[in-house]
Amino acid sequence: MEALYLAFLNSWRGLVHGARTERAVRQELAVLAAGIPVGLILGSGLWVKVALIASLLAMLSAEYLNTAVEKLCDHLHPDRHPSIGIVKDVASAGAFLAQVLAALVWGAALLERLW
Repeated sequence: MEALYLAFLNSWRGLVHGARTERAVRQELAVLAAGIPVGLILGSGLWVKVALIASLLAMLSAEYLNTAVEKLCDHLHPDRHPSIGIVKDVASAGAFLAQVLAALVWGAALLERLW
C-alpha cells in the first residue's frame, strides 16, 4: 500500500509541476475543467459522457508526455540540434493528434445532440 501511495505522490508532483510551468498544460486543464460539466450535460448517454471526458483526459495526458519528452531533450542537449528538433516535433505531433481525437469526439456528440 505504501508503494501505491508513493507512486501517487510522484504523479501528483508531476501534475502540479506541469500545471505550474507549462502554459499548454494550464490551457488544457482549463479546457478539462470547463469540459467536465459541459460533457455531462451534452452527452446523450453514459458512454457518450465518458467518451467526452476521456477524450479530454487523453489530450491532457498527451500534453504531459510531450512536456516530459521536451524537458528530457532540453536536459540532454540544451543547444539546438536537428535530431532533437525532430524528436520534439514528433512528440508535439502526438499531442496534436490527441487534440484532433478530442475534437472529433466532441464534434460527434454535438452533432448527435443537435441533429
